[in-house]
Amino acid sequence: MDYLNSKYTIKKDSIKEPDQYLGAKIFKWRIDGVEDPDKTRWAMSAEKYVKLALSDVEKTLEAVEKKLPAKASSPFSSNDYRPELDATPELDDAKTNYFQGLIGVLRWCVELGRVDILVETTLLSSYLASPREGHLDQALHIFAYLKKHARSSLVFDDTLPDLSRFDFKKCDWKETYPDAREVLPPNRPQARGNAVSITSYTDASHAGCRVTRRSHTGIFIFVNRSLIIWFSKRQNTVESSTFGSEFIALKTAVDLIEGLRYKLRMFGIPIDGPASVLCDNESVVRNTSAPESTLKKKHTAIAYHRCREAVAADVIDVGFVRSKQNLADLATKTVPAPLRQEYCRQLLW
Repeated sequence: MDYLNSKYTIKKDSIKEPDQYLGAKIFKWRIDGVEDPDKTRWAMSAEKYVKLALSDVEKTLEAVEKKLPAKASSPFSSNDYRPELDATPELDDAKTNYFQGLIGVLRWCVELGRVDILVETTLLSSYLASPREGHLDQALHIFAYLKKHARSSLVFDDTLPDLSRFDFKKCDWKETYPDAREVLPPNRPQARGNAVSITSYTDASHAGCRVTRRSHTGIFIFVNRSLIIWFSKRQNTVESSTFGSEFIALKTAVDLIEGLRYKLRMFGIPIDGPASVLCDNESVVRNTSAPESTLKKKHTAIAYHRCREAVAADVIDVGFVRSKQNLADLATKTVPAPLRQEYCRQLLW
């Protein structure tokens, strides 16, 4: 900072620890139970941004003598609500513009760490061009949920995760993929500091869209125990089986993991071995953990070989996790309130 101050004019009171970033509050968080003389970690919260957004929404509703729903244990009013099946009248231009603004605010809440509204915001985002009254009601219901669950922080915990309860099989892939190797940045700096581990939870809601029958991919990626990447998106193809949709989701996770590993290495951060990818489909785990497994569905051939080659190149290891323990469920479907709270306890503080 002294060097920058010698080149540029910097206000004295601006040289301090960070306290905000693009609407998010940045602060230090004390973690209990961590054997470390300094138990504090950096954390990020969208609480301030959410409060300002809620204030604007409630003022707008008050002008038309309306209020947010009083009860909102989940982002959607019902776990059975499907935006693609909504047959309510289409919004006029003014309300359409208002709906688009609400979705923009919700998407930024997600960017600031409110992953508990990730899939609901993603589903409503598909109807920005021609929303319906029901879509607007559900967007307002998400704000009611945020009002009731205002406090949530994303803590960047650098402690290593405990994956001992998961089984990751090591096999010899030389005969199957003899040239498989990870692409390393040729101009990467020398790695310094402690090595980090990467863990990913992946899931797919098979045929989740009731109209197109496309599946929905959900991915959470952690560096050590810090949630770094969250992904929720409808797949581009219709898969005829859960096996196919889960493989498509795993392929997307591989793409994201490879990009993250490349970026970390360009930062000079060492990486401790392959990324641990947890999937709740035993067939996918078996096909990516055993070289002798054969593909019986040609339709998923590209995703099949893409993931297996990543395993052979030591980019990822794939292990099995039970469905109710798969955190990526929160990014693929609307889950009941008790299960949502359990997932949020593991993701948000």
